[in-house]
Amino acid sequence: MREKLKIIRQNAERELAALSEPAQLEAFRVKYLGKKGELTGVLRLMGSLPEAERPAAGALANEVRVFLEGELARRRAELEEAELKKRLMDERIDVTLPGVSRPVGRKHPLSIVLDEIKDIFIGMGFQIAEGPEVELDYYNFEALNIPKNHPARDTQDTFYISDDVLLRTQTSNVQIRVMERQKPPIRIIAPGRVYRSDAVDATHSPMFHQIEGLVVDKGITMADLKGTFDVFAAALYGEGAKTRFRPHHFPFTEPSAEVDFCCFACDGAGCRLCKGEGWIELSGCGMVHPKVLKNCGIDPEVYSGFAFGMGLERIALRRFGIDDMRLFFENDLRFLEQF
Repeated sequence: MREKLKIIRQNAERELAALSEPAQLEAFRVKYLGKKGELTGVLRLMGSLPEAERPAAGALANEVRVFLEGELARRRAELEEAELKKRLMDERIDVTLPGVSRPVGRKHPLSIVLDEIKDIFIGMGFQIAEGPEVELDYYNFEALNIPKNHPARDTQDTFYISDDVLLRTQTSNVQIRVMERQKPPIRIIAPGRVYRSDAVDATHSPMFHQIEGLVVDKGITMADLKGTFDVFAAALYGEGAKTRFRPHHFPFTEPSAEVDFCCFACDGAGCRLCKGEGWIELSGCGMVHPKVLKNCGIDPEVYSGFAFGMGLERIALRRFGIDDMRLFFENDLRFLEQF
């Protein structure tokens, strides 16, 4: 018995020293200390020894068991520490190295101009209104006094999804929706994307941005419309900016006009930017047609209003002296980083 315990201790000590991974320790424990382990098997033979030899054999067996458990725990700690050190070395991060530089974004030139325009109109008491880009034919055309057979539809090449659903050609749909759910006084601008089947060139795109405005209240006149544009022009291009109205026709306004701004580059003398005319067309506008007010449940005998619409890209082109609107959408950082 004594010799067997000595051999078990020697063998276990040698095998334990040879283990190199924490996962091997469990197999070692089962081999020597498990229910069917070598040391457990020797302990089961204790009953066959003479009674006088049992105390000494039991003490020696307990000594071997305590030794193996202690060595097992020590070896486990050594292997786990070695594994942790290896992992720390493998996953080491050198915090003294320079970090990866991430470029900081900036506003798109269209966003810069749009935010300026929003600030100007908010300063005049307007609110920002939004509406769907996928719209019903009714809100895009019919509610605006443009029935299916109206010639105005021929001038707008529309993307139809179905007979009654389309991509909006103007943000006037927002005006209709606001007037349906909100009674006067109303003072809003409606910026957003619009879509028309135009070929792409320096001044046209199948997707562009419009900013439409609407004011409805008692006693609104063309003088209020003219005054609004004068304030807007002065805020956008500086004090002294001039505007002029030219008669025009829109089915949703009566009377209607085109708004021109005096060229801010030549002060009306004529230059390349204004093509020698001294004026730059900016917006269409007019007094809201009585039929449009009726379509939205507003009594035109009590209320009147004006509406206008302008292209954001056109304003941005002149704001930054750019001659090709395609630059706004090509995502060329060499162009965008200038702003």
